[in-house]
Amino acid sequence: MKLTASSKKKLTHIMIPVAMALIGISANVLAAPVDADEAIALAKKNGCFKCHAVDKTKKGPSYQKVAAKYKGKADGEEKIIKNITTGPKVKLDDGTEEEHKIIDTKDLKAQKNLAQWILSQ
Repeated sequence: MKLTASSKKKLTHIMIPVAMALIGISANVLAAPVDADEAIALAKKNGCFKCHAVDKTKKGPSYQKVAAKYKGKADGEEKIIKNITTGPKVKLDDGTEEEHKIIDTKDLKAQKNLAQWILSQ
């Protein structure tokens, strides 16, 4: 079967989105699983649970609330890592502001694992 230029163009418009979807799926499949024990240990070591809990708002939002905020957003992991490594000013529920604590690790794998664990809540 010989394709016309018009048929090729239509096929291209279909194949590009399909290919992009398959790339996204394969990236998720190939991603390393979250090591919850390691993430929790890092959070405990850095005092994260003083202000955050998995399912309750404390001084800071619950991790479930953070996960919901970034659900479906491609840059969610990046934003969490930036927040925990740069110490930006954060606004608390009571209206006050303070600098977010910087976690004590330069290990990118550990930072990514913690961010992924937060997003999985």
